[in-house]
Amino acid sequence: MNKVKITLIALFMAFGACQLNAQCDTIANICAKHIISAFISDGQQYRALLLNSEETAEFHTTFFGETTYRIAACSGTSDGNLIFNIYDQDRHLLFTNRNQKNAPFWDFRVKATLETTIEAQLDVNKNPGSGCAVILIGFKQK
Repeated sequence: MNKVKITLIALFMAFGACQLNAQCDTIANICAKHIISAFISDGQQYRALLLNSEETAEFHTTFFGETTYRIAACSGTSDGNLIFNIYDQDRHLLFTNRNQKNAPFWDFRVKATLETTIEAQLDVNKNPGSGCAVILIGFKQK
């Protein structure tokens, strides 16, 4: 009897993980529309499941000097549900889309190589439930 319960629980967990992965795939595909042809994807999809607007996902990346980047941030099927902040290695805020009506992307140029932390959070006013947060980064060819 215990083996049956454990098997059923494992099956439900696997099914839930597959659904979550499919949801994140859909959001990543929607978000990819913001990495326009002028930018080349860095090949990464930064993903996190946020269970509520109080949780924050944290991603670490390096931006290389003399390069123009675009960061796209999405959650859900419409733009503006995700707040993202970019900090330098000393935790100085470099950018937040909160002041830009949760804009789904930001273009910027880095003068010198910079290690950063990107934080993402659901906007309580637009998406009070859970969701998959997706961050995509593209760069311009020189």
